[in-house]
Amino acid sequence: MSKTLDLITIGRSSVDLYGAQIGGRLEDMGSFDKYIGGSPTNIACGTARLGLKSAVITGVGDEHMGRFIREQLEREGVNTGGVKIDPERLTALVLLGIRDQEQFPLIFYRENCADMGLTIDDIDEDFVKSARAVVATGTHLSHPQVEAATIKALEIARANGMQTALDIDYRPNLWGVAGHGDGESRFVESAAVTAKLQSTLHLFDLIVGTEEEFHIAGGSTDTIAALRAVRAVSGATLVCKRGAAGAVAFEGDVPDSLDDGQTGPGFPIEVFNVLGAGDGFMSGLLKGWLDGEDWPTALKYANACGAFAVSRHGCTPAYPSWEELQYFFQRGIKRPDLRNDTELEQVHWATNRHGDWSSVKTFAFDHRLQLEEMDGYTKEKGAAFKELCLDAALKVQNGQPGYGILCDNRIGRSALHRATGSGLWIGRPTELPGSRPIEFEPELGEDLGRLREWARENVVKLLVFCHPDDDDKTAKMQVARVKRLFTAARRNGLEFLLEIIPSKVGPVDDMTSATLIQTFYDAGVYPDWWKLEPFKTDAAWENAVAAIERNDPRTRGIVVLGLDAPEAGLAESFALAAKQPLVKGFAVGRTIFGNAARAWLAGKMTNEEAITEMVANYQRLCEIWDKARSRAMEDAA
Repeated sequence: MSKTLDLITIGRSSVDLYGAQIGGRLEDMGSFDKYIGGSPTNIACGTARLGLKSAVITGVGDEHMGRFIREQLEREGVNTGGVKIDPERLTALVLLGIRDQEQFPLIFYRENCADMGLTIDDIDEDFVKSARAVVATGTHLSHPQVEAATIKALEIARANGMQTALDIDYRPNLWGVAGHGDGESRFVESAAVTAKLQSTLHLFDLIVGTEEEFHIAGGSTDTIAALRAVRAVSGATLVCKRGAAGAVAFEGDVPDSLDDGQTGPGFPIEVFNVLGAGDGFMSGLLKGWLDGEDWPTALKYANACGAFAVSRHGCTPAYPSWEELQYFFQRGIKRPDLRNDTELEQVHWATNRHGDWSSVKTFAFDHRLQLEEMDGYTKEKGAAFKELCLDAALKVQNGQPGYGILCDNRIGRSALHRATGSGLWIGRPTELPGSRPIEFEPELGEDLGRLREWARENVVKLLVFCHPDDDDKTAKMQVARVKRLFTAARRNGLEFLLEIIPSKVGPVDDMTSATLIQTFYDAGVYPDWWKLEPFKTDAAWENAVAAIERNDPRTRGIVVLGLDAPEAGLAESFALAAKQPLVKGFAVGRTIFGNAARAWLAGKMTNEEAITEMVANYQRLCEIWDKARSRAMEDAA
């Protein structure tokens, strides 16, 4: 049977609610960040980020949190074919906090949760056989029903020559040997737990755990004795995690000292959050193991992934991409608190963004002043018209990828919120229309703190009227405000689009926009997107693209704006822009909606007529862009 997957993990999945306040008691935390969690789920995501084809067998509820887990797994590139949707049980929740370097309080809400509803009937033999390896975690050996499901998957794997691995993942309270308030506890002696684990250890080719986890697996608090007890019942390679001392692997007999095993280099990283570090470690280890690397190399991957995890907030969000890991190895450590390493965090951000936006054909109806100045405008009618704009955009999109909108919150609030979850790329403006120097919309708050209220799929869009010849005071003020908004967007997990229009300020040449682009990069601003006015020469495009790629080769790309140009003018500008692969599409507004807006606001056009006209205009521009891109690709071939 052909292998379409590298590994399948099996076991826990949950929604992790991480306390946003650091250094306080869990009792006092007032806000939480939401992530997916559970060791097998984390490992599936961590290995996917490293380039392995991973899947997870688990259970989630048929409710919002279950859908969140499934959707997030899909965004991470994890196969969800083994995720059971349980109509009877709720998705597991975990509340976690970071008190200090040694205290990480957490509470598991897992009473009869969905992943504990897995049965042997949920294990599909063909699905298991589609992978090269099955990875189990210890918690699902703690209950007869889920243990039977786990053992079935492992036995299928072994019968078909697949590799098997165990992350001991000992949580005493999930085995019923510690109370609900002891979620932080990592070790409680239990002969019953030891016996249960030992009855399964022969099923594995790789067994991974901390010293305390090997203590429970081996039935001794002497680490060497515990490892030897495990070795007595299993021929697996044993990997023992030693915290700051790194990790050690034993393929054969266990020597008298841990120092005599195979090791990989450790990394001197500040410990900020140990929760999820083991899952990051396991992800890196599995990458090396399944790629056939030697143990020192696999342990190097594992130690590095664990280092990323301990230095960042959350579990899965902390894990590196393969590109990020290679960057880290090549560049080295610049500061031990990796989350505050600007260069590394930029690579982390850029290589872990979700969604394929290789094409973005955007209907821009974020206009405010232009609409407000039209005859017949009222705020109520403006809001209703923007709903019609969204209807037109959705008709053209028709469930297909590669379409987007720009919509404001001031007039278009209802349309903006309705667009969420539609599959459209959604940009949302932040500047007061026409302001120079930049002034922000009051809705952002004086400290820009209201960005935390934005839907995560909204892209922060900022238009700046600027020019290389701006006086020093204006230039510095604008750059500082752009940097301030960019920083706030990143802090809130929002992508950032920077639009620059120098032609409205002064004369332009082939270097004008490229010079401005470099100015913003020099200030530490790394837009996910650039929105640029249409250039009249190939040289201007080449200069702008070169400035972006020189500073940020991982940017999402460029969209070209319309500036209320007629279709013929847009066709010419599209033909030039489409030659540049970094240009992903367009963002055009009034060319699409201008005539319909004037007629509809004046009462001379029905809803249906307005939608029909805008659909036709938008569709026609999409066709013009697609043809321009096709011609450019043919000419380049």
